Amino acid sequence: MRTSPNRLIATIFGAVYLLVGILGFFVTAGIGFFATEGSNVIVFAVNPLHNIIHLAIGAALLIAGLKSVPAAKSVNTTVGAVYLLVGILGLFLLGSSLNIIALNGADNVLHLASAVLLLGVGLSQDKTVSRRSVGAGRTA
Repeated sequence: MRTSPNRLIATIFGAVYLLVGILGFFVTAGIGFFATEGSNVIVFAVNPLHNIIHLAIGAALLIAGLKSVPAAKSVNTTVGAVYLLVGILGLFLLGSSLNIIALNGADNVLHLASAVLLLGVGLSQDKTVSRRSVGAGRTA
């Protein structure tokens, strides 16, 4: 894992998102599952649905990070793309009845920053070199 940026990032992000998901349940007692206004974990608004999403994403990242480089690379890229979409859509959902995961401005910033890092690592690191390209250009 020390030699793979994808495995390292997936494992760290996975552990952090799992922790945030668990902590979220301590502050969302009495809040509706799809509430558009949530309780804060630090400055990030959460509701029970948002907590479950954090748990699922955290588990996917952690499992992939512990499994293999291709798994971590794939999950980092996928989660990064989803967070990019959520970060952009979140800008338009604030104050709306469609905001079923209780996003706030801080959430949007975190989702966009997570997207940039996960996509950046997922798409640029741990490139594999094919056998064909290594031997290409050599003559016998």
